[in-house]
Amino acid sequence: MLDVILDSLRVISLPTKSNFRGINHREVALFEGPQGWAEFSPFLEYSDEESSRWLACAIEAAMQAPPRLYRSSVGVNATMPALNGESEINRILAGFPGCTTVKIKVGTHEKEDLERIATVRKLSPQSKIRIDVNGLWSVDQAAKFIESCGEIEYVEQPCATVAELRELKSRIDVKIVGDEILRKSKNPFELDLDGAIDIVMLKVQPLGGIRNAHALAAHHKLPVVVSSALESAVGINYGLILAASFEEMDFDCGLATGSLLADNIANIPIIEGKMQIKRIEPRFVGLEVSADRFDWWKNRIMRTAALLG
Repeated sequence: MLDVILDSLRVISLPTKSNFRGINHREVALFEGPQGWAEFSPFLEYSDEESSRWLACAIEAAMQAPPRLYRSSVGVNATMPALNGESEINRILAGFPGCTTVKIKVGTHEKEDLERIATVRKLSPQSKIRIDVNGLWSVDQAAKFIESCGEIEYVEQPCATVAELRELKSRIDVKIVGDEILRKSKNPFELDLDGAIDIVMLKVQPLGGIRNAHALAAHHKLPVVVSSALESAVGINYGLILAASFEEMDFDCGLATGSLLADNIANIPIIEGKMQIKRIEPRFVGLEVSADRFDWWKNRIMRTAALLG
């Protein structure tokens, strides 16, 4: 398997439109198998152990036929990074045509976070609002903010631990989505999520692929929503396949993050708030990294593959 990966390996760097998650370029490794191109793109700071799930997903995407799909397109949400200013927010929202749900990054500066939500509401009054905290709040901080931010569809990972989420859930009426609590766990199947969250967030690479994501959803018996990890079009398309493989999908999915990139290897347009699954034929010209960065990713893949056995 390692030979298949390395023989077709390409590494690219995709610029972002604004600072997102502290980065302005997203490095991505791609390789081709019988099922087409696959993506391996754990963030640079992730350990080899954590990255091994991402590689397992990429191997699955390249080598295994996709599951049965229940739809050919998936409803998606707009994603608002942690930035402020009406013109800037309007520019970001314009990249998500037809989307009627907006996920807003919050959690670091209460005043700025509330201003961001208010500006999105002003510019897109028809949209449902959901907020993403990345586990940054204490229970008290979360309860206070949720009380003051107005109506929201759900809050994603407001606190870091299961115990905190369970306490918070006993104090608020808003639905809680679990993200990091699952994908950062050494064994997400062992988690007791009863009374802690209402919805499971599935991200196909961090959870080890489509089959593992389905197994996790079946184990926890909770509604699911699918989101991305700021992937290229290749990774996003595999996330769309995951979302389409669930018979029921009651939430817009966070799979439109390609709109936050200034360039990409392919275009999956958002049409009336939906994205169509397609076979991706990547464009590499002008996007490939330097030789030393290619070697860095090649070595990372070899180390990570050794962990998979």
